[in-house]
Amino acid sequence: MKFPYFLFFIGYFGLSCVQAQTTENRQVPCTYMRGGTSKGPFFDKRDLPANKQERDAIILKVMGSPDERQIDGLGAAVTVTSKVVMAEPSKRPSIDVDYLFAQVDILNPIVDTLPPCGNMMAGVGPFAIEKGWVKATIPETRVMIYNINTNSTIEEIVQTPNGKVKYDGDTHIDGVPGTAAPVILNLFNLVGGKTGKQFPTDKTKEIINGMEATIIDAGQTMVLLKAQDLGMKGDEDEAFFVKNTELMAKLEAIRLEAGRRAGMGDVKDNVLPKIGILSAPKDPKHNIQGRYLTPKTLHPSFAVTGSIAVGTTLKVKGTVAAEVGKENGQNRELIIIEHPSGVIEANIEMKQKENGLLLEKAGTIRTVRKIMEGYVFY
Repeated sequence: MKFPYFLFFIGYFGLSCVQAQTTENRQVPCTYMRGGTSKGPFFDKRDLPANKQERDAIILKVMGSPDERQIDGLGAAVTVTSKVVMAEPSKRPSIDVDYLFAQVDILNPIVDTLPPCGNMMAGVGPFAIEKGWVKATIPETRVMIYNINTNSTIEEIVQTPNGKVKYDGDTHIDGVPGTAAPVILNLFNLVGGKTGKQFPTDKTKEIINGMEATIIDAGQTMVLLKAQDLGMKGDEDEAFFVKNTELMAKLEAIRLEAGRRAGMGDVKDNVLPKIGILSAPKDPKHNIQGRYLTPKTLHPSFAVTGSIAVGTTLKVKGTVAAEVGKENGQNRELIIIEHPSGVIEANIEMKQKENGLLLEKAGTIRTVRKIMEGYVFY
């Protein structure tokens, strides 16, 4: 009896159709954007599963983690390009958009929604306008954003001169080639997003594993150290940190203890608190020099939220930042921080309270570029 090849063809074709249909169903709408000095996919949060485990599984597949090259996904194998934004129209009074950020671990199957990201946050306003969640006004559009990560509020001003988001412009930020349209960020309710206090241990400075440190929770939760105490000049590059594994192990031990003292428990699988290594600025017109760890690699520039934490600490006497940097005085809000790619500027507004100076508001300028939109398959 001869084999019925037509049945084989039909069976193979049918199986292929089933496989194609399955693959086609495993897709989600996505906009890939650069926000400040970071980039990654932006999702409508409602397009992802409500179940965290299912959602994280999709995000890991989309980004190609865990894999040091992230070869099977959209991640680009460095921390600042392994980030995800999830946003949706808000039901909160006076808020347009709810925003959840996720830092995707490159080497481990971890999707960390504990930290915020001010750079990626800059893309939320343009994303919301393009989605039609916020009606564009001329010449600019104000978008009010609620950051789920830190329970904080952000006012974002996006350039929309023709009723559409304008990405081209003349604003340059260090760490990004070329220029683009400015996006203004004004951030509120930034104190104690993870610990409930500006200084989680009620100390402006303490000793951790033999090192003077300041633990701060304002904009970002960080443990700040002096470069000189670590035997550093403060202007070291990425290669220095990659090579000095003993130093990185020492810093991680300090970070873990800082997290415990801050009431955050065991933070070995979380990126908070971040590490800031501070020194005097090279340029006398600047306030401080910093190296921002994410936390196990060096950030190529500096995080927006990290600049707010450092700027806040710089304005409070008795902190490690105040001891190595230069504060402009309460009437001057601009803080300029030197980093590996140049500088980052942040306006830091403090208010006198019973227990001392408290961060009231922070502001900065970023740029954004939409790179692509469509569907990403997982």
